[in-house]
Amino acid sequence: MKHLDKRQIVGWIAVGFSTVITCFWAFWGIVENFHEGWYYESLLSNVGLMFVQYLSPMLIFMAVTLISISRPRVGGGLHVIFALLAAWFFQAFTNTATFLLIVPLVGLGVLHWFGRPQPRKIAVSLAIGLPILTLTILGIEPVLRVSQRFDDGFLQARLVPGNGVNLIWAPDGPGWPRKGLNWSEAQQVCQYLGEDGLTPAPIPQHIWRLPTVDEAVRSMARHGQNSGGLWDAEIAKATYKTTPDKESPLWNAHSQVIYWWTATEVDEEHAYIIVYDGRVWPRAKQLSLAYLGFRCVK
Repeated sequence: MKHLDKRQIVGWIAVGFSTVITCFWAFWGIVENFHEGWYYESLLSNVGLMFVQYLSPMLIFMAVTLISISRPRVGGGLHVIFALLAAWFFQAFTNTATFLLIVPLVGLGVLHWFGRPQPRKIAVSLAIGLPILTLTILGIEPVLRVSQRFDDGFLQARLVPGNGVNLIWAPDGPGWPRKGLNWSEAQQVCQYLGEDGLTPAPIPQHIWRLPTVDEAVRSMARHGQNSGGLWDAEIAKATYKTTPDKESPLWNAHSQVIYWWTATEVDEEHAYIIVYDGRVWPRAKQLSLAYLGFRCVK
């Protein structure tokens, strides 16, 4: 009897840890899905991206947990297999991979191998119910926000009256690309851009440029109205009366780009980027990501 009780305790510890991890992936997945994902015009494509890229870690971990509850040794072995795959993916047993992925997966595998949570129906209900509850609660705000985005579909050059600034922002094209470049490349594209904002010239024109961080902050908008942004250079912080979003007139809601370079340098190696929600961060100038783009101004 004592032996059985110990196995039950070990089993519930395993289920508890696995459920917490699954809840974490539910949290990460739904937040990131509506932060950097959900940019296709097609609903089917957005849903597909959500499940394949953002919710798959939660679903995989949930499935392995359920297998571990019903078939402890199979589930325990799957945890060890995933640990080996993680080691292969990261090429070596690095300190980060070891302590954050490999050791926890092997440890959970051992717990599930020996554990026998009873009653199983309650364990299954918790392993499914808590992550789904996390997903639902944390998904309410981003779903409402994204569904209410203002998109007028106008992607040409336009004058955007800001909070103390008035700039013409480049049209969809080389001066407002749908893919990322590093800071120096973005600067160069703007310098060579012709008057129409669509035609690169063979020599620098110096008509267009990257906006400063102050200009970008002051130009941010929500539902077609300026967000009242102010940039405090002393503390390097932007504040807003209304939180901006990925909307017209500045942002293309159907582009994967969610960060823009600004012209403002932090030091020789770093410059500020601005997020569509108005946050400002320093980043290495050599950083090149698909979702880190720019939009030239004049």
